Amino acid sequence: MSGKATFSILGADVAVKGDIRAGADLHIDGQVEGDIACASLVQGAESRIKGSITALSARLAGHIEGAITVGELVIEASARIAGDVTYESITVAPGSQVDGRFTHRRGAGSAATAPVATELKLVSGEGTQAAGSATA
Repeated sequence: MSGKATFSILGADVAVKGDIRAGADLHIDGQVEGDIACASLVQGAESRIKGSITALSARLAGHIEGAITVGELVIEASARIAGDVTYESITVAPGSQVDGRFTHRRGAGSAATAPVATELKLVSGEGTQAAGSATA
């Protein structure tokens, strides 16, 4: 085969211990213990990641323990995140859970480069929250 792969898949039966660096897009349904850096990440609902995530874009649906730094971020309803989240744009589905701090990062074209802290307020949902956590 000639040319580069455009994406890589880690199936539900795959467990990786160690960092993953990829120029390609990743789809992870399995377990990862280590940091992930890629162009784009799609995480399945049954997937578990313990480590930091750095990507241009990500759609997260599983369990994550670690810091997340992503340009365009979508957090699905099934996502359970424990860690700080830095993003340029974000969509958070109702039902998702995030225990960490959200920080907005302006895009590369912006004059200001310093992150801006974002305070989230619960609009609707069940129960109460601990300080520093958000539930959508």
